[in-house]
Amino acid sequence: MNKNFIIALSIILFASCDSTVAKKTSTHVGSELKVSSNEREKNIKKGMVLVQGGEFMMGGDGPDAKQDELPKHKVFVNSFWMDESEVTNDQFQEFIDATGYVTTAEKPIDWNEIKDMLPPGTPKPHDSLLAPSSLIFFETKTEDLTDFTQWWKLKRNANWKQPFGENSTINGKGNHPVIHISWDDAQEYCNWAGKRLPTEAEFEYASRGGLKNNLYSWGNEPVNIGILKANIWEGKFPSTNETNDNFYYTAPVKSFDPNQYGLYDMAGNVWEWCSDWYHYEYYNMVANDFSKNPKGPSNSYDPMEPYSPKKVIRGGSFLCNDSYCSGFRNSMRMKSTADSSSLHTGFRTVMDVE
Repeated sequence: MNKNFIIALSIILFASCDSTVAKKTSTHVGSELKVSSNEREKNIKKGMVLVQGGEFMMGGDGPDAKQDELPKHKVFVNSFWMDESEVTNDQFQEFIDATGYVTTAEKPIDWNEIKDMLPPGTPKPHDSLLAPSSLIFFETKTEDLTDFTQWWKLKRNANWKQPFGENSTINGKGNHPVIHISWDDAQEYCNWAGKRLPTEAEFEYASRGGLKNNLYSWGNEPVNIGILKANIWEGKFPSTNETNDNFYYTAPVKSFDPNQYGLYDMAGNVWEWCSDWYHYEYYNMVANDFSKNPKGPSNSYDPMEPYSPKKVIRGGSFLCNDSYCSGFRNSMRMKSTADSSSLHTGFRTVMDVE
């Protein structure tokens, strides 16, 4: 599949080390997925951390801050409960077993749904390119870091339980973060679990762990100096991963030290969905406000793909590297359409404090 076709198909463009993923029809079963039981109510906060609310300066720190991370602006968030790590394969399996839910990546791409989000006149692709699929990363030798299609390929039948396509499994990886998850999938899990996705402000506040104006969730020390801090790409991207952290793809959750709030993997491992719409100019829109519990803009705008409404993704992944994207910075913003999935995108949940 060539680059022009992928862009025309509005397979999402992650501006740095993120991926490009085909849009698909989501199945919304809403309240049908809400399963209540005394046992779940009793254990609903198990594995969650109480994050005490407060005020902070949201936005980019340091020379790597991108335009959509600026200007920094004052934000207040209430206290909330947050999963101490990403949702794992075992946890997602429990949801599937209870509901029978079918994820976005397991369904064919619906041309009638996506064509309205593409530039006028975009031709319909061959049916073979609309089969159930998701994006897989392939290591490649290249000096051209502008053409992401060199290392991202749409793989048929790749999904959360077959992360690399046919004949691949998640056996032995129950404690790894679930991947190939769309925003729609994450939302349905939240409906079932009685939780919700974090807002972008909550995610950044939690990632900072009480540290003021620091670059990373652990402070300001570069990720490749001192102790191992996160599961990222070490070496020359996208050709050589030195794997000093012992992980090429995902790592089991809690493989690295938590931040000062007791939260694991707020940087690296997998990108995580937030509830907010992504808008390139959002920080300029609220620059003069003191935002209290902001839920993001009312609509989405990405100048790189103006026809495609997108949701925010935070935290970076195992593919992030300082020489390419620094996606593990506290303020780094990414985005994707709600019905997109990839090898390095998952989520965690939050709950309001009653």
